[in-house]
Amino acid sequence: MNDQIIGTQNWWQTPLGSYMLSWEQTCYDDAVADIFGFHSLQIGLFPLQGLRNNRTPHRWLALDSTEQALQWQQSRLADVQSFAPPLQSDVGLPATPAEAVTASLLCDAHALPFGPDTLDLVLLPHTLELSADPHAVLREVARVMVPEGRVLISGINPASLWGMHTWARRIPGLQKLPPMPDDRNLIGYGRLRDWLKLLGLELQSASFGCFRPAMRSDSWLSRWEWMDRVGPTAWPVLGGVYFAEAVKKVPSMHKLAAPWRAPAPSGVARPAVAARERLTETQRSAE
Repeated sequence: MNDQIIGTQNWWQTPLGSYMLSWEQTCYDDAVADIFGFHSLQIGLFPLQGLRNNRTPHRWLALDSTEQALQWQQSRLADVQSFAPPLQSDVGLPATPAEAVTASLLCDAHALPFGPDTLDLVLLPHTLELSADPHAVLREVARVMVPEGRVLISGINPASLWGMHTWARRIPGLQKLPPMPDDRNLIGYGRLRDWLKLLGLELQSASFGCFRPAMRSDSWLSRWEWMDRVGPTAWPVLGGVYFAEAVKKVPSMHKLAAPWRAPAPSGVARPAVAARERLTETQRSAE
């Protein structure tokens, strides 16, 4: 995973990378604003400030290599609000404060340093498709989440123009997508939905965005701007990027009420006792 992530910081500064990051930042800002709890975690994709609008007191950003930590220090010079401003509150109220979350963990997504039922919110921005074993990562996330905890997942949609571009990179005018270990590591929405159901994570909502083709320049992206207006209605599940929210569900136990009366004894035959014939004194004397 490290070899693919090294150098991606420059890609996020390209027109296409900024376009995708802007849509995802808006999705995460909107989703985490009303999620409460005590502990939240974002795994990977440091250019995205997924927890900046979240109100949990303990928020962490987990990276999986020292190279990512170094790139994180360099990326802090860039202003995320330049392409994705924070959410605005109602009229008469101040804007929602956007607080950057600093990188505080260096760990492997396959073995998180948390106990079972610990985290209230987990963010996976492109974490699964950049992992060598995405199902193991999702299983580990389900382990550390509390019951009714939430997980937010975003990734490249294989059933889209962006997904088609992963196997047709030679089309003139198309921009290379974020470096990934292998084109086969793209996880479709249907496949992700099956994984969530298998791990006891109930899908709450899903949305698709970035309907424009993957172009190189701002001018070409602007020419296809109409697709973002028509796409959600005309072809809603064919967006270049998907965003899903799931909740951890734990089967509840129901204690059976005790019976009011003890059960009646069953009619089992009892062994008959042979009664001795006792002779009275009179009978004995008669003999």
